[in-house]
Amino acid sequence: MSLIKNENNKAPKTVEQNVNSVSRIAQGAVLKGDLSASTDIRVDGRVDGTLRSAGRVVAGEAARLSGKLFCANADIWGTMDGDVYVRELLSLKGSSVVNGDIFVSKVQVEMGAQINGSFRMISEEEYDRLAADLAAPAE
Repeated sequence: MSLIKNENNKAPKTVEQNVNSVSRIAQGAVLKGDLSASTDIRVDGRVDGTLRSAGRVVAGEAARLSGKLFCANADIWGTMDGDVYVRELLSLKGSSVVNGDIFVSKVQVEMGAQINGSFRMISEEEYDRLAADLAAPAE
């Protein structure tokens, strides 16, 4: 449970959030366009576009992501074609393939993971700045 102040900074409202909420893109599903969620996201299908989560993104072995990825934490088993921006921890599993640059605070790479791009270690503040600048919708 978290507290959020209203516009007038008067009495805070209580907001219930289900910590088990996960948005899912199932295997066989294709999403073309941008997806943003305040919850965790599990992808076993295909996403073509910017994927943004305030929580964790899990890309299963069958997942195919193309575009940009912005999230607090990520576990990647599948394929990512595009740049990856992770605020905290990125875990690249042995079956993962990343074709793009990685901007991350902490990284864990299992043997067998393929990375075709560069790494840049960034602070959480730098992530916040990059996410605001790069993930902003085009006007």
